[in-house]
Amino acid sequence: MSLIVQKYGGSSVANTDLIKKVAKKIVSNYRSDNQMIVVVSAMGNTTDHLIGLMNEISSDPDPREVDMLLTTGEQVSIALLTMAVHALGCPAISLTGSQIEIKTDEKHNRAMIKEIDTSRILKELNQDKIIIVAGFQGINDNHDFTTLGRGGSDTTTVAISAAMEADRCEIYSDVDGIYTADPRTINSASKLNYISYEEMLELANLGANVLHPRAVELAKIYDVELYIASSFNKKRGTIVRGVEDMEGKKNIVGVTCDLEDIKITVEKVPDKPGIAGFLFSSLADKGVNVDMIIQNLQRDNLNDITFTIKKNNVNKAEKVLDDIKDELNFENLEIDTEVAKISIVGAGMKSTPGIAAQMFKILGENNINIEMITTSEIKISCLIERNMVDRALNILHKEFELDKIND
Repeated sequence: MSLIVQKYGGSSVANTDLIKKVAKKIVSNYRSDNQMIVVVSAMGNTTDHLIGLMNEISSDPDPREVDMLLTTGEQVSIALLTMAVHALGCPAISLTGSQIEIKTDEKHNRAMIKEIDTSRILKELNQDKIIIVAGFQGINDNHDFTTLGRGGSDTTTVAISAAMEADRCEIYSDVDGIYTADPRTINSASKLNYISYEEMLELANLGANVLHPRAVELAKIYDVELYIASSFNKKRGTIVRGVEDMEGKKNIVGVTCDLEDIKITVEKVPDKPGIAGFLFSSLADKGVNVDMIIQNLQRDNLNDITFTIKKNNVNKAEKVLDDIKDELNFENLEIDTEVAKISIVGAGMKSTPGIAAQMFKILGENNINIEMITTSEIKISCLIERNMVDRALNILHKEFELDKIND
């Protein structure tokens, strides 16, 4: 008998017909002599609807009450799915994050899981029940509801799989696997049969929205192999696992873009020790995360410091820079919103020279100017003009023959 943990996203349970189809899939697995734990998101756009209602009431709601509101979405879906399983003649029980004691820290709206008490889960499994768990939520030491933030149901699923030492962890949504690029942008995008934790983590951080980075990090730490597939068809999905288990390390496995970056240039900053440290620590103190950085030495011991941040932090960053303008003594501030970050990812590039040169050369040959660059062992990212994104993605996908990756 195997223990299977499955997760169904909001699109998979968006209405009662889809909930009934998911119930049939769960029951089929159960009747094949498997123990089943199923994590479920809120139905369709329920969370967005609840946030809309909240915003009609208050522009600055209390974080505790936000979590009290948002956790209701998953409670609806787990109750309905459990009823659907009952209707098919199988024993099942729905449980909230608090009922199975997914213990988190005190941070409302973005809580981190500290521990999962498995005693209730084991009790229900020993009674041969299918367990339907509300994703995205937990409980803190004050017994208040907490939510895990974006991608929280994925995180719940991996955490339960790790705590229960499950035999399989399967994540189902409206996406049938991990692709070499967004198939909506690149028609020749290939679905990957396998991808490493490291590669998936880079893609997730760089704009691919199939899995949340926190879930991938957990899977890597606890060596939980993930199977990513669609609940809407029976096509083969993608396995996410340790790179040491991979049959071969591809130089490049994916190309992706992030349209949420903006570029800020602080012009003519005095070239003195500690200036850059003061600038970036001031931003960090206010929760502004900086990605790419370039410092250009100008004339008369003055520098231009250019960096990128996420769009949603621009107002916060502007205020910080305004507050420290006298101390930093810079001349001007320039903000460019018409940029985007494109990236290539692949574990094989660690041992293959010339990948960066190949990327830069093909972009240059196609008149795509690179404004900034960052690299890691398995990633190269370039900041380019926003209107060049689709062209750049298609060029890179073709250059690295990602349409043939499974050949």
